Amino acid sequence: MEKRDYYEVLGLSKGASDDEIKRAYRKMAKKYHPDINKEADAEAKFKEINEAYEVLSDPQKKATYDQFGHAGMDGASFGGGQGFGFDDLGDIFGSFFGGGFGGGSRSRRNTGPMKGNDRFMQMRIDFMDAIFGKTETITVELDEQCDTCLGSGAKTKADVKSCPNCGGSGTVTTQQRTPFGVFQSQGVCPQCNGSGKKIINKCPKCGGKGYEHKRVKLDIKIPAGIQSGQQVRIANKGERGINGGPNGDLYIEIIVSRHKQFVRDGNDIRISIPISVVDAVLGCKIDVPTVYGDVELSIPAGTQHGQLFRLKGKGVKSSRGQGDQYVEIQLEVPTKLNRDEKELFEKIRDKRKHESPFEKFKKAFK
Repeated sequence: MEKRDYYEVLGLSKGASDDEIKRAYRKMAKKYHPDINKEADAEAKFKEINEAYEVLSDPQKKATYDQFGHAGMDGASFGGGQGFGFDDLGDIFGSFFGGGFGGGSRSRRNTGPMKGNDRFMQMRIDFMDAIFGKTETITVELDEQCDTCLGSGAKTKADVKSCPNCGGSGTVTTQQRTPFGVFQSQGVCPQCNGSGKKIINKCPKCGGKGYEHKRVKLDIKIPAGIQSGQQVRIANKGERGINGGPNGDLYIEIIVSRHKQFVRDGNDIRISIPISVVDAVLGCKIDVPTVYGDVELSIPAGTQHGQLFRLKGKGVKSSRGQGDQYVEIQLEVPTKLNRDEKELFEKIRDKRKHESPFEKFKKAFK
């Protein structure tokens, strides 16, 4: 059977960084770990993932694989100028079997406690709740430690025995003879799935699993000043750990709903306020809505359309400081005038015709 590309096994593209390789391995290894995934092909995929990581996480092996592919790992292209030694062959073939070359044995699979995967969800909150913060109660489904057996899966402490197949190590060693010598490899014990334990009498409440699936209510504290896209972390409320390891964490991405009037820009808030042409010409005082209540703002005579005014300290308060509110003036030009209003505007136009902005604009091109 033809081997899959190692990058494809980890869901990566060629040229992935060391950090990307490590993250992909952790994600895939946890997904297909025999303790979690009970599908028939899970163990085979788990071995394939480990094999891919053992090559791509080693700079020398990765360089060889990138240049020669699987043929390089089979020793078919070792005749070049570099001259691989006996130890190099052991390392390369060790990536197939997970152990060392010749008589040595190196365990590369982690059968000890492993932290569970993190979980991710989204929560939509109101604009004002993002400004001032709040506590939101949500219901989630979690695998929590059985409170009867305390996670052991056994009826009593005496029912927990060392696995007879692996002697409690969680791993089994196999040997394979090849033209290059005898290779030893270590793998997860199929009897205990790497736990190193055997349960004689199972816990009657959880059936030996050591955990129970529950619907749990969580109080989520949303901090004041949070923005869309930021996350709230709830420790130990992710997926359950492996072999007694801690649970993963729950990350909640916050989505802030839009407001009818306010627009947030970092810690600043923006709002558009309509005023009449007359008020813009003569000046006026207006009450401007803010998240803290109305504030009086003086509009000076001659205010222009789109002009900005700042209300200091009326923005969002967060750990980065206090923002401001910016008020943009929108001039409302009347579309319907009665006879008296029309005559009044015509008189103003006739009186100021020589000062018309359009006339000034035309003169600039002469």
